[in-house]
Amino acid sequence: MAEIIKIEGNKNLEGTVRIGGAKNATVALIPAAILANRSEVNIYGVPNISDVKSLSVLLKELNVSVTSPTSDHFQIDTSNMRNVNLEHDAVTKLRASYYFMGALLGKYKYVRMQMPGGCYLGPRPFDLHLKGFEALGASWTYSHGFYEIKADKLVGAKIYLDFQSVGATINIMLAAVLAEGRTVIENVAKEPEIIDVATFLNKMGANIRGAGTNVITIDGVETLEGTQHEIIPDRIEAGTYIIMAAAAAKDMTVENIIPLHLEALISKLIEMGVDIEVGVDFARIRAVDTLKAIDVTTQTYPGFPTDLQQPLTTLLTQAVGDSSVRETIYIERFKHCNELQRMGADIQLHPAKSTMRGPSALYGSKVMATDLRCGASLVIAGLVAEGITEISEVYHIDRGYDDLVGKLTNLGAKIWREDV
Repeated sequence: MAEIIKIEGNKNLEGTVRIGGAKNATVALIPAAILANRSEVNIYGVPNISDVKSLSVLLKELNVSVTSPTSDHFQIDTSNMRNVNLEHDAVTKLRASYYFMGALLGKYKYVRMQMPGGCYLGPRPFDLHLKGFEALGASWTYSHGFYEIKADKLVGAKIYLDFQSVGATINIMLAAVLAEGRTVIENVAKEPEIIDVATFLNKMGANIRGAGTNVITIDGVETLEGTQHEIIPDRIEAGTYIIMAAAAAKDMTVENIIPLHLEALISKLIEMGVDIEVGVDFARIRAVDTLKAIDVTTQTYPGFPTDLQQPLTTLLTQAVGDSSVRETIYIERFKHCNELQRMGADIQLHPAKSTMRGPSALYGSKVMATDLRCGASLVIAGLVAEGITEISEVYHIDRGYDDLVGKLTNLGAKIWREDV
């Protein structure tokens, strides 16, 4: 039996929504926790999303104890941990399972696991991770769907990333913290989630400098110990709700945000004419009569995030004039456009680019969440459309949004789940 989400559109959102811990930090922090040497790690602000459930399954496969004293508090105890082949279905359910490669390689100098899964967004090269592991002294083979990576010992090295990959930056960090000597990683990604993971590892006893800049320097240590850590707020969840507010709210506040992490989005919304007031840790959005068309190009942080271009596309269908979105990170990330066209959006697709002519009168239809952020864009479309929108494949949405239906219901949306 599968679930669908139904939305009856044209309801004004009003009130306050609180943002949870960052998904893209959480899915790296949980594998990073296994680097602790026979001790307990406490992580706070863990979002209740399906990716976290999949990671919990993999921890248990490794004989790591996981308990949740409260819904957003994870206690991870590595006292009885053992290194086993990771062949559980959970590996194929999320891309971020690859962080166990760096962590297990760093801790045990050996890892064997299935090819990681996740949303298909076009080519997502894994070779940068493997090149990093090789530079540290590891060798690898791929056979029958399994990666086997091993090293007699890991030794610090100078590593240059061909492009700024968040996954490769974090994975190489995880492998290098227990390596001998100094590792210098150049042309690294600068996303806030990387800084959060580096902060966490340093609390455990690692020696990492430069996270958030172009160069990260790691001096290897012999052992890491348990610690406590609170995850930063999710800038993509925050951005999604801010875009929802711009599309469908009368007066709505999004709280527990770090505005610095959202500067690229906020500046674009101001350019569109959105009425947005930004405080120390909140954004308040009020309805306006018209929105202006704009052009957006996705870039690595601090540029406009690829994870918000799909939700923003829905908002752009409501702006007056011709807008465009150019994608430079995942050039095939436009499946949401076909679904929005079913709802009446005037969208043209070009190589790595979409153009929207607005405002389009959207109407309820049966659509499919082809990936996580596509699902978010369709929820926004459902909120502004006439009639009832029915979204299938909602497990994608559950991978990254904690209690989306509950939060939107509290804001006045008419949204519910049904089994089909």
